[in-house]
Amino acid sequence: MADCRGTAGARARALVVAFGLLSIAPLWAPIEAQQLLKVPKVGFLSGGTEAGLAVLVAALKQGMRELAYVEGKTYVLDARYGDGKPERLPDLARELVARNVDVIVASTDQPITAVKRETRTIPIVMTSGTDPVGTGLVASLAHPGGNITGLTNISPDLSGKRLELLREVVPGLSRVALLWDPDARGTVLDFKESEAAATSLHLELQSVEVSRAADLNRAFSTVTNQHAQAMMVLPGTPATFSKRAEIAAFAQRNRLPSMYGLKEYVDAGGLMSYGPSQSANYRRAATYVDKILKGAKPADLPVERPSTFELVLNLKTAHALGLTLSRSLLRRADQLIQ
Repeated sequence: MADCRGTAGARARALVVAFGLLSIAPLWAPIEAQQLLKVPKVGFLSGGTEAGLAVLVAALKQGMRELAYVEGKTYVLDARYGDGKPERLPDLARELVARNVDVIVASTDQPITAVKRETRTIPIVMTSGTDPVGTGLVASLAHPGGNITGLTNISPDLSGKRLELLREVVPGLSRVALLWDPDARGTVLDFKESEAAATSLHLELQSVEVSRAADLNRAFSTVTNQHAQAMMVLPGTPATFSKRAEIAAFAQRNRLPSMYGLKEYVDAGGLMSYGPSQSANYRRAATYVDKILKGAKPADLPVERPSTFELVLNLKTAHALGLTLSRSLLRRADQLIQ
């Protein structure tokens, strides 16, 4: 009889436990579902326009696809654009931080700096920092030491090479208008190097400052009033990048041979460019995002410098300007746009 009572008691206890587990199972289910459905959020911040940055954002997405990420399923891209108005960047950076994204991809020095002011914990991936060490964004390229890493376009010697190429295309060149952004701290280094290179090449460099899209009309008037013979646009200026088609059209209308640091200007009708591939940088930025989402710390991921540079020539623009490009220059080009 005692055995029967013991067996009955054990069964009763088992039923109580089973009922208890069933009653709390609905509480577990939402938690487990949230864990299974948690999709990483990747923020993106640029000072340019959505349309102007479309080709580069596409390169970033391509890089994510190559790493087996599917937008909307295995990650979400949350993008913000300053539309050529630097004063908007702090608020946009604050928005991304408030949305608690897992990592933020930032384009040039101003967006990177804006995000850094808002967070020291969310990882930041640069696509094209101009001088991250000189501007204090990282401790060193090999050991960033904080929450920022990624890619830099730093190559000060390129300024001299660009001016040399311009002079090769325009015999007798003496005056070059230089469009640049004095508010982009890293671009100041490029400007100083350009000044030094111009002095050694016996060229007069005419400084034309462009910090926002609204500055372009004034900049165009300055270039024409100063009777420049050619024009060069430094990289690292979101306002000019987003307006590259307008800048290229201005140069053609005024028969100004133009040199750029980024190929996308030549795609838009500019004459020539020399520098690292910006699209390649954005694709490469995806590898940093991937490593960080898998647990790597930005402080431990070295900042990459460009290793290859491309010379791109627009033959249609050269013809429109009445320029004859030498065979030597054509042979050295990595891409000819016709």
